[in-house]
Amino acid sequence: MPATIGTETTREGLFASTRWTMVIDAGESQTPPAQALSALSELCRIYWRPIFLFLRRQGSNPDDAQDLTQGFFAHLIESRAYARADPEKGRFRSFLVGALKHFLAHARAHDRRQKRGGGMILGQLDTAAIAEADARAVSLQTWSAERVYEREWAETLLRRALDRLAEECALAGKDELFKQLNSHLSVSSEATVPYEEMSLRLGRPVTTLRSDVARLRSRYRAILREEVGGTVAEASEVDSELRHLCKVLAAAD
Repeated sequence: MPATIGTETTREGLFASTRWTMVIDAGESQTPPAQALSALSELCRIYWRPIFLFLRRQGSNPDDAQDLTQGFFAHLIESRAYARADPEKGRFRSFLVGALKHFLAHARAHDRRQKRGGGMILGQLDTAAIAEADARAVSLQTWSAERVYEREWAETLLRRALDRLAEECALAGKDELFKQLNSHLSVSSEATVPYEEMSLRLGRPVTTLRSDVARLRSRYRAILREEVGGTVAEASEVDSELRHLCKVLAAAD
């Protein structure tokens, strides 16, 4: 993997630096409310799955888990709980699940005013996405809520990196090439299309395709490091966090 960590400079507004600095910036009193709301709504869009699966494994039914997921992010924003976030005290994934547990400890004390995000933060989550996430929760029903959360967190970062790589390829006019080579990006991937077959499809020499895959893998790893770098306090922590995520992903279902 590359030794350096890049700076994310995509269309995501406050996400131009890291998840941590986005949270801290949103918590500053001088940050315009609309800007903080936009950034933290994006946070919900990216990280709702680990939260939803954690809630399902804790025993919430699908509807309640959906309500609580959106209610949690609404509470995070409306209470400005994120203003108390301290990156020096741990990983961003730990902050988020810790804030969730605190929210749940008090959620039953009120009348669900935050139901479905209070109508402020999100609309109804995508039905197909919820169904897919719920099926995932059922398939991991022997796992603890914490273990499911960690696994889904790792997979969320992988999806984020792959989505960013797909966007880059599309902007470079290489959308079809990416689609054809996608299955080869993981060194351990099994159901891959033989290079010879792709060569015939794309009219591209096998040696060139192998070079294409090597470049895509390198860029994918670099993007993944950026994503992980956005969830830790210091660049020096990226490697240890990556090792942790690899260990989580290696655990058998």
